[in-house]
Amino acid sequence: MAAPKKGRRPSGGQGRPGRVLVLILIAMVALTGGMFWSGHTTPRLGIDLAGGTTITLKAEAEPGKESAVNETNMNTAVGIIERRVNGLGVQEAEVQTQGRENIIVNIPKGTDQEQARQQVGTTAQLYFRPVLAVALSEPEAPKPSGSGSPSPSTSGSPSPSASGSPSASSPDEGAKKDESAAPSAGATTQGRAVTDALAKAPSPSASAGAPSPSASAPQLPAPAVSPSADPTADAALQARFAELKCTDERQRVEAGKGVKPEQPIVACGQTPQGLWEKYILGPAEVDGKDVDDAQGVLDPTRGQWIVQLEFSGAGSKKFADTTTKLASQGDPNNRFAIVLDGEVVSAPSVDQPITGGQAEISGSFNQKSAQDLGNILSYGALPLTFHEQSVDTVTPALGSEQLRAGLIAGAIGLALVIIYLLVYYRGLSLVAIASLGVSAVLTYTIMALLGPAIGFALNLPAVCGAIVAIGITADSFIVYFERIRDEIREGRTLRPAVERAWPRARRTILVSDFVSFLAAAVLFVVTVGKVQGFAFTLGLTTALDVVVVFFFTKPLMTLLARGKFFGGQHPWSGLDPKRLGAQPPLRRTRRPVSVTTEPKEA
Repeated sequence: MAAPKKGRRPSGGQGRPGRVLVLILIAMVALTGGMFWSGHTTPRLGIDLAGGTTITLKAEAEPGKESAVNETNMNTAVGIIERRVNGLGVQEAEVQTQGRENIIVNIPKGTDQEQARQQVGTTAQLYFRPVLAVALSEPEAPKPSGSGSPSPSTSGSPSPSASGSPSASSPDEGAKKDESAAPSAGATTQGRAVTDALAKAPSPSASAGAPSPSASAPQLPAPAVSPSADPTADAALQARFAELKCTDERQRVEAGKGVKPEQPIVACGQTPQGLWEKYILGPAEVDGKDVDDAQGVLDPTRGQWIVQLEFSGAGSKKFADTTTKLASQGDPNNRFAIVLDGEVVSAPSVDQPITGGQAEISGSFNQKSAQDLGNILSYGALPLTFHEQSVDTVTPALGSEQLRAGLIAGAIGLALVIIYLLVYYRGLSLVAIASLGVSAVLTYTIMALLGPAIGFALNLPAVCGAIVAIGITADSFIVYFERIRDEIREGRTLRPAVERAWPRARRTILVSDFVSFLAAAVLFVVTVGKVQGFAFTLGLTTALDVVVVFFFTKPLMTLLARGKFFGGQHPWSGLDPKRLGAQPPLRRTRRPVSVTTEPKEA
C-alpha cells in the first residue's frame, strides 16, 4: 500500500471542517447585514404579485430595413418609453428589452391602463422646429460640473458662444471657423442671455394680433414661420407658455400632446447646468424621418465629440430652406429645436445656411452624451413601430392572493420533504433540515439584495422556481446520505464512510446540478416575459445548492462523525449498521511474506 504524499490535505473540508463552517457563517451574516443596511429587507415583488400592468411590445421594421431592429435602437427605444412612462407620474416602472425584438413594460398599480398603453405603444415623434421664444422656467439645483451634458451647436466650432446660443453651419464650413470660441455660459450668464434675447426680439406686426409682451408671457419675435392670423390662437399659445412649469414632469408631457406638426407648440428642455428652459416653437419644418443617419463620433482634428447628421434628398432641401431662413434673422432668432415627443433635446443656433444634406452638432459633449443624442436622432428616423403582443393587468387584491397561494404551496412542499426526511433518515434528517435552512437564508437575502441592484422582481413563476428548488436541494443531500449508508453496509464505520462516500457523491451532485443550471440558463435566454423569473430563480438556487453541499453539509457531516451520537451510529441516528444490513466489519490481514534463501556454496 502506497503511503500518502506529504503535504496533501484531505478533500472536502476533512482536515479543517470547522473553518469551512465559519466561512459560510460569515458569508450569511454579511449578506444579512447588507440586506438590513440597504433597507430592502424583503424581495421586490413583480406585477403579478403586487398588482399593476405588464405590456409586451414587439418591434417591427419596414420591409427591407429589418436591420433597424438592433440592440442600439432597442435600447434607445427603451429610454424613450421610460421617459414617457415617467411622465405619467409612475414610480418604479420597469422598461427593459427581452430577446432581440421585444420590450417589456411593467407599470405598478395606480396607473391608468389606457393612458399607459397610449404612451408606450406609439412610435417616437421627432421634429425640427424654429424657436420663436425662450425663457428660463423654475430653476432646479444645478448639475455638478463635468457631468457631460451637451451644450450643443450645429457647427464646426468647438463650443457655443458666450451668449448661450450655439451657432450652426455645414461641417466643411464649420471646420474653417476659429476654434478659440469662448466657453459655454454658466447658469447665471445663460439666464441673462435668455432675458436679453427676449428683450431684443422685435414685436410682431399688428395684424398678428399678439398681445403686448410681459415678464411672464414674453412676446413672440418675428419667427421663421409667419405667426397665426388668429389673434386668439397667439394669445392662447402665450398663455400656455406663461403657465408652463417645466419642473412638473406631467406638464412637460402634456404640453405637446395632441398638437399637430403644422401647429406651434410650447415645450421644455434642460440646459447643461441643470436648469429648465421653456420654448414657444413654430410648426415643424423637418421631420425625423428626413434624417437618414445620425451618430456621435470623435472628431480627430478638434479632439472633441460631435453628432453628425445626414439627411435624405427631400430632407436636405427642407433643412437647407429652414437654415437659410433662420440664419437671415440673426441672433437671437436663429435657433431651431430638436423636439422628441414634445420635449426639446437640443436647441442649436444657425450661423449660415446648411446645404448638401450634412450637418454636425458640436459642443461640450462627452462620448455618452454625443452617442445618446445620435441614437435619439436615429431612432426618430428609423422605420420602427411597436405592436402590443399582450397586456396583463393584475389588481392588488389578486396579486396578494397569488402571493399567499404561492407561499402556501411552498410551505406544503417544504413540510412534505421534512416529514419524509424525518421518517426515513431519523437523526440524519437534522443535517438535511439545517442545510435547507442555510440555503433558504442565502436565497432570501440574495433575492432581497438583487431587487435594488439589478431590478430583480419576484413574480409568481419565480416563486414556482423556488419551490422546485426545494426538491433539487434535498436531492443532493439524499445522494450523499445514500453513499454514506452504502459504505456502512459494506462494513465500514462512519468516519471512513463519510470520507469515502464524498468523492462519488460529489461527482453525481455536480453533474445533476450542472444539468439543472444549464436548463435554467437556456430557458432564461430563449424565453420572453415572466418565464424568465422561473429560470432565474431555478438557476440561482441550483448554484447555491452546490455552495451549501460543499461548504456546509460535507464539513458538518465530518464534524458529526467524530461525535458520540452519530460516530457511535446510534439506532436513532439513521446510520445504525443493523438496520442497514451491514456486513461484518472489514479487517485488514497481512499477506505472509515468503523468504527464499539460496544455499551457500561449499
